[in-house]
Amino acid sequence: MLSAAYPNRMVVAFVTGGTSGIGAAFARQLAGEGYDLVLVARGAERLAEMATELRALGRTVETIEADLADRDAVARLAARLEDPTRPVDLVVNNAGFGMHTSLIDADVSEHDRGFEVMCRAVLVLSGAAARGMLPRGAGNIINVSSTAGFITMGSYSAIKAWVTSFTEGLAVELRGTGIVVTALCPGWVRTEFHERAGIGASSIPNLMWLDAEQLVTACLRDVKRGKMISIPTVRYRALIWMARHAPRSAIRSFSSAISSSRRKATAR
Repeated sequence: MLSAAYPNRMVVAFVTGGTSGIGAAFARQLAGEGYDLVLVARGAERLAEMATELRALGRTVETIEADLADRDAVARLAARLEDPTRPVDLVVNNAGFGMHTSLIDADVSEHDRGFEVMCRAVLVLSGAAARGMLPRGAGNIINVSSTAGFITMGSYSAIKAWVTSFTEGLAVELRGTGIVVTALCPGWVRTEFHERAGIGASSIPNLMWLDAEQLVTACLRDVKRGKMISIPTVRYRALIWMARHAPRSAIRSFSSAISSSRRKATAR
């Protein structure tokens, strides 16, 4: 991490989706580590509330209201990341949402939005962040993916599999530059995420739930160690190891069982 790398200026972290859930946990912990913040989110009111909270900790906070499904908005954010007069040292591409739209639905608008927010925006903002960091020879890029990317649950799994693979590819391309790139692959995290997505979560065992603050602590520890993929907790690392080595037919059966239980829980 970079909190001691620049003694003559404050270090800055840029967090998308930084007003709730995992993004808010990143913002709070990075503020506690001495980072000033650039927070990006769609809602002006929640941005203002979060900024007030972090400023009370003595941090400088810049807020940017933006919808990452809007390509013009993403272009403006990319320009902010590349601005040499306002350097950004750590980027967290966290913005996203749950999806359970059928893959055969004639209306693909939800899939389009998912691709824009969780694929294209990650691609554009990661590239811009890297271009801004390269002249300084240091930086951190964290892309929030998901353990869902290792199974087969529709567009969301496909999108998160792309995020993980893209992040690995970017890390390979930036090897030796001083920029550390990490994909965070959480499991089920207690946030507003599932409620917003209309996904039934009552059937998920308590053992599988993670706390957002603990998740972020584990991720930042992995980033400091230079890890390319961060899968917090031993139980999730074990599960993903099995998912990587199990027959694909078993993964498809497991994914089908989860999808079925979610549909039943939502119906209730």
